[in-house]
Amino acid sequence: MLADKTILLVIGGGIAAFKALDLMRRLRERGARIVPVLTPAAEQFVTPLSVSALAGHKVYRDLFDLTDEAEMGHIELSRSADLILVAPATANLMARMAGGLADDLATTLLLATDTPVMVVPAMNVRMWLHPATQRNLEVLRADGIKVVGPVDGDMACGEHGPGRMSEVSDIVAAVAAHFSDGPLAGKHVLVTSGPTHEPIDPVRYIANRSSGAQGTALAVALRDLGARVSFVTGPADVPPPEGVEVHAVQTAQQMLAAVEGALPADAAVMAAAVADWRVATASDSKMKKVGSGAVPALNFVENPDILRTVAQADQRPKLVVGFAAETDDVVAHATAKRARKGCDWIVANDVSPATGIMGGTENAVTLITGKGAETWPRLSKGETARRLAARIAEALE
Repeated sequence: MLADKTILLVIGGGIAAFKALDLMRRLRERGARIVPVLTPAAEQFVTPLSVSALAGHKVYRDLFDLTDEAEMGHIELSRSADLILVAPATANLMARMAGGLADDLATTLLLATDTPVMVVPAMNVRMWLHPATQRNLEVLRADGIKVVGPVDGDMACGEHGPGRMSEVSDIVAAVAAHFSDGPLAGKHVLVTSGPTHEPIDPVRYIANRSSGAQGTALAVALRDLGARVSFVTGPADVPPPEGVEVHAVQTAQQMLAAVEGALPADAAVMAAAVADWRVATASDSKMKKVGSGAVPALNFVENPDILRTVAQADQRPKLVVGFAAETDDVVAHATAKRARKGCDWIVANDVSPATGIMGGTENAVTLITGKGAETWPRLSKGETARRLAARIAEALE
């Protein structure tokens, strides 16, 4: 899928640099030609010899190397690739890119190029969440630079949270999507999926019967049309697909934070079955029976309205698609929901127990738009996803 494509790989100086070694191997397996560039800090984590061996190409390291400048000057090097991939992109490297600095070979190449650039951030969770890093991220996105990840996970420093470098398979899929000639090539689509779990105490929670199968199928269908997919999923019964940016969450509040962090996007498909309420104050310890037949009182508060938040966001996607799982008066309730939430489309379905749709393998939906209601036949969730993805591609053209 990447045959005849030249990728200039800039390896930043972070512990995640070791992933760049596997990344080069995977990209070469798909036919790409890798031209590696090491920052001085990167050499503290990976060696030029290992990088050269896995890239199958000479490593570029020094801006003032007379031999390299004679063979291929940094200006020519910066423009000879089909894509410049920065992986990992550290907080420092992103800051220098956003500021337009050119104080080493990597930043000089990035400033002197007119080639598309894709960055894969990786850093400590506090660094990623720092306002300075978020400002730099917005500058890079505004400059047209594509961003892959980061994802939530364990850090080498022992902390947990957003900032972990995306998995190699996801980076490869993002690169492939960049070069794809599919109708969604170059588009970023946000998909939410699965249920949310709202804790009552450490062992009990409020949830619903959503399996996450429909949202997962949608992520796959959109990915296969060339989109870069940010996939925010609750604790679903099905594993997340490969080739998408996965953000795993538990609660509605966590899902909202992940969704807002994934914006801007060209489209948002909000397929998650978010719990409407949560316990106002979850117990820190397991609630015990008192033996007298007394039942504890649970005080509920409303969860954030994620669909409405996205539909009214300053960075509102061009297309916002909501889902409505109903048990009666499906079209009427879903039509009212579309108006109430401010989204463009609503995908409505009947999830009453007799249908077997909630948690099943098939779906029967009605697509509600500004033009009215369009009822689709009962299909597999995969085919339903492919139909909806095709309609989304048409809307974004």
